[in-house]
Amino acid sequence: MKFSLKFLASFCAACLITVAAFAADASPTGTWKWTQAGRGGNPGTERAMKLELKDGKLTGALLSWQMGDNTIPEAAISDASFKAGAVAFTVTTEFNGNKRTSKYEAKLEGDKLTGTIESPGRDGGAAQKREWAATRAK
Repeated sequence: MKFSLKFLASFCAACLITVAAFAADASPTGTWKWTQAGRGGNPGTERAMKLELKDGKLTGALLSWQMGDNTIPEAAISDASFKAGAVAFTVTTEFNGNKRTSKYEAKLEGDKLTGTIESPGRDGGAAQKREWAATRAK
């Protein structure tokens, strides 16, 4: 009986250590890609960002992208965090003198981020919240 209890305790401890090791390896570091839906049924736009988690600090940037004939420049993320498998940050983009700040939140599951983006409405309207899913580029 003592042997089986010791074996069971050892097995449980090994499982917990393995789970903790996998959780510690989970990181949002990498290049992430997704398609942002177009307005009014227009085609979506391919978007990308780079994230890096180093010494517990999340940094990165939303990469430049095309909107029609215009190029929206790269924008650094700010107010970034990565806690308990959740990514959160804000991005302020500027185009033609207009600044727009969006708040991103997502849960990391392997090579996928799934969550929401909250952006200000057009012409001072109510904020818009939409679903967001990005895949880590390989």
